[in-house]
Amino acid sequence: MDKSTITPGRFAFMFLLMAVLLVLNVAIAKADDKIDKALIILTSPSLQTQGMAMVLGNTMQAQGVQVDVLLCDTAGDLALSATQSPALEPKKVTPEQLLAKLMTGGATVNVCALYLPNSSHDQSALRNGIGVATPPAMAKMMVNEDTRVFSF
Repeated sequence: MDKSTITPGRFAFMFLLMAVLLVLNVAIAKADDKIDKALIILTSPSLQTQGMAMVLGNTMQAQGVQVDVLLCDTAGDLALSATQSPALEPKKVTPEQLLAKLMTGGATVNVCALYLPNSSHDQSALRNGIGVATPPAMAKMMVNEDTRVFSF
């Protein structure tokens, strides 16, 4: 038998080797991908959780990531101009102050579509620059392959 002939066993081995190399190449390329956009969905009533979500959002923003925030349920109260939370240690800042810093850096902030209709507030009670999300826009953002979604 001529050694230059590719047998079915050799073909299968070469095919498998090429497939493994392709998978490794894709994995390495993905590991080097930088996150361009982040969506923070915040529902927790906990001030520490709210504060940490905002700290992480500001940190991502400082690293060049476009950050968007969706405030739902009790966390929607952060969007109200009347809300004044106690300052958190160690920096003595409130979640609202951290949220304002995010917005100053270019973050978009919205309350979920269910927040206002299920509270005693209307859109006039929201802080300047905070809007009301629409389900189609949020769904589009959530499934965008360039957006990483974080939920607190």
